Amino acid sequence: MDKISALYIPVAVPTYHMETADKMFDLSVKMLRSVDEGFICPPDKLLSVEQMLEFAADKRPDILVFQNISFANSAYISRLLALFDCPVLLWTLREPHSKGGRLCLNSLTGAYSAANAMRDLGRNYEYVYGGPDEARVRKAVTTFVRAAKIKKALRSLKIAAVGHTPQGFGFGRALDAELLKGFGAELETIEARELMGKARSYTQEECKEFLDKSLCAMCRLESTPEKNLSDYARLYKAYADYVKARGIGALASRCWPDFFTDYGTPVCGVLSMLNDEGIAAACEADIYGALSMWIGMKLSQAPVFFGDPVALDEKENTISYWHCGAGACSLAREDTGALVGVHPNRKIGPAMDFGCRPFPEATVFRVGRNPDGSFRFFIMEGSVEDKEKQFTGTSLVFKCRRSSREIVEESIRHGLEPHFAVIQGAWGDCLAMLGRMLGMEVMRY
Repeated sequence: MDKISALYIPVAVPTYHMETADKMFDLSVKMLRSVDEGFICPPDKLLSVEQMLEFAADKRPDILVFQNISFANSAYISRLLALFDCPVLLWTLREPHSKGGRLCLNSLTGAYSAANAMRDLGRNYEYVYGGPDEARVRKAVTTFVRAAKIKKALRSLKIAAVGHTPQGFGFGRALDAELLKGFGAELETIEARELMGKARSYTQEECKEFLDKSLCAMCRLESTPEKNLSDYARLYKAYADYVKARGIGALASRCWPDFFTDYGTPVCGVLSMLNDEGIAAACEADIYGALSMWIGMKLSQAPVFFGDPVALDEKENTISYWHCGAGACSLAREDTGALVGVHPNRKIGPAMDFGCRPFPEATVFRVGRNPDGSFRFFIMEGSVEDKEKQFTGTSLVFKCRRSSREIVEESIRHGLEPHFAVIQGAWGDCLAMLGRMLGMEVMRY
């Protein structure tokens, strides 16, 4: 993942117990640099506003970890935020037990002072309480750094929209200015017919490596009619060449009806292979779906499932996610492999046709757009059950932590979009932190 500039600001007042403060400073530096070796730390505690400003003067941080080693008034954080506009993690140390003696650090009061100032200045921040040797503190710092790296990486992301969303699928459309303003990502567009035309121009020999790669990854692909198999390989090469030439990180492709009616072969398998190659590829031209997948893939370093919520089971407390023919081959159950069939509605192949393997921890995620143009993050943690394919196409069964029926009812009442990314791993804390860093609404279940 991309590197970031992380700045540690440990403030203290010399009238408190400096021996304890020195110990906390040394342990904090050691822990921070074990989380990310790029942390920029001062040689010692910063004991005045002037010392702090002198240390910070030539820095250009992506994130700040602001720590009250002892009490310090709000002038410290206020002056610092006048210099930097970046995410802040406010960190408070535990007060050592004194058995009735003098306050040793009074760090907690300092945190209240800093938080009050940040609120009045209209600045978002994260908060953690505890010592540098505590696992929960290390986890909070690690999550903060990881979220900040995603935020920074978004600024170099290029998303491609291949064609337009079908009628009635407007929830997936995006304006280039909205993506740039909200996420820092660049959007470029290309018509689906351009890639179809490019695909038709290739010879079979030019596409052989793409067909061979697919035959190794997919099961029963060789049973696809010869013309569809050949046209699939041509289309795969056209998409792969375009993605490589343009530096695309995420892609939202139109699929039906054009690839069935005009080209004669679906794009489902192509998108599936791209996902296994690290390109977040969503169907039905859902740009925010592709963005959701990309964020999930950056976090998990693994392919992400993309599907519709199609069924719920109150007894098992599950929601089934499905799509009609796309899914990274590596997500398939081991007992079946990445089976290939035909599209359930159009009866043309190749289209993926398998159930996903179980994940002991998983996160359902969606970047959504509100009617007023603001964005929201939908986050739900749970697990993917060991279930066979639910319907023709690709599917998985997600076990919720809260009531599945209540989640479905609430999300429909909120008017959420019908496409979701299912990420391997428990990423709720990091996604929520990223949403707050971006100034977006967070809906978490």
